[in-house]
Amino acid sequence: MNKLDHQLNTLEKEVKTKKPGLLSHVPKPREGGYDPVVEFKNVQIGYKRGNVERVIVRDLNLDIIRGEIFGLVGESGSGKTTVGRALIRVVPISKGEVLYNGVRISGKISRALSRELKQKMQMIFQDPSASLNDRANVDYIVSEGLRAFHMYKNEEDRLETVEEMMRRVGLRPEHLKRYPHEFSGGQRQRIGIARSMIIRPEFIVADEPISALDVSIRAQVLNLIKEFQKELNMTVLFIAHDLSVVKYISDRIGVIYNGNIVELTSAERLFEMPLHPYTKSLLSAVPIPDPRVESKKKIVVYHPQMHQYTSDDMPALYEIEPGHFVRANQKELKEYKEVIKKAQGGKA
Repeated sequence: MNKLDHQLNTLEKEVKTKKPGLLSHVPKPREGGYDPVVEFKNVQIGYKRGNVERVIVRDLNLDIIRGEIFGLVGESGSGKTTVGRALIRVVPISKGEVLYNGVRISGKISRALSRELKQKMQMIFQDPSASLNDRANVDYIVSEGLRAFHMYKNEEDRLETVEEMMRRVGLRPEHLKRYPHEFSGGQRQRIGIARSMIIRPEFIVADEPISALDVSIRAQVLNLIKEFQKELNMTVLFIAHDLSVVKYISDRIGVIYNGNIVELTSAERLFEMPLHPYTKSLLSAVPIPDPRVESKKKIVVYHPQMHQYTSDDMPALYEIEPGHFVRANQKELKEYKEVIKKAQGGKA
């Protein structure tokens, strides 16, 4: 037996005898079948410059349910990407905690837990050009996770797994020897998706994965993400600024403005009954295919000063109806309840 065979046999034994990690223990669903996989509890995220911290996200309380596609939508600078980066530990949080399967993954954690988290959670980046190593061929890029976590028996098994993944994302096995600069933007994003999916993660953070792509291939990439999500029963945090795209792919949608969740409900309900003025502003910006209707559409402009909050009546996130949360003070809460009441035909 040569040295390489001995190393491969050793790795195979390690995989077979490996004990399940902390994140592998899935907590029992709570009352009513409520089963969050990720929990943000009073989270504050900021960037420090010297001793001064610029707070981007404040008092974030958010649960992402196991197996769902959760859409996080907001304008540029609203803090949505910061939330995704904090979840994968690229950006540290300054207050609160983040839980994954009930285990704290924010702050200082063990090396073993950090390694396990990398296998459970992957990210699809916004810019397919910047997220791929131009000096590495596609075979190396896609195989990186397999090699890091020893998820193959031998070289033949690794190559077979990679070739099958390439076919799944709409690329050919002969592309493996090429380099990222030889592909179009859509093809590079498919390579990025293959790199993330090949280790079969439980959770995907998709940070505006189609914003840098042509309109003609956006639907293809969205369908690819949905296909993998159903097949692997993954949970997806889908970050975007286009509400029409988020509605197409998401089960629930959270609207974020200036670091605060202002509205959160199911995708259908958000379009049926938007309550917060900022949500209405985003919806009014969604293009309408009919040019005659589009020309008559009225754009809603959102101004934060319109709320006129006072120190004794500050806003908070309230559940105004089952599963529908909105950020409001007491005065606005009464107004929103009246809107819901009227929509339900005057029923309390």
